[in-house]
Amino acid sequence: MFETIKKSLLTGVGMALRSKSEIEELAKEFAEQSKMSQGEAKEFLNECQQKYEDAKEGLDKKIETTIEKILNKLDLPTRSDIKQLNQRIDRLTEKIEPKKQ
Repeated sequence: MFETIKKSLLTGVGMALRSKSEIEELAKEFAEQSKMSQGEAKEFLNECQQKYEDAKEGLDKKIETTIEKILNKLDLPTRSDIKQLNQRIDRLTEKIEPKKQ
């Protein structure tokens, strides 16, 4: 039973949706209830923290990818597009305005 709880606690989505302090508290509570040794509890807490970081990073990447897809569908200019246009305007402005001395 504890193995099932441990696996469900370590699932990516569940980890990503909780705060780091919540994960640490759940891991400590689980370790106490399952009567883990101090070494096992520390290892479990480290595993939970790593899974949290991995899940958070994965969720961040998925969100970023989704936002990029939405922006592409909306056909909005990117920051680099705008920068290139500004540079082109600056070059054209230099050509048509007399140089100030």
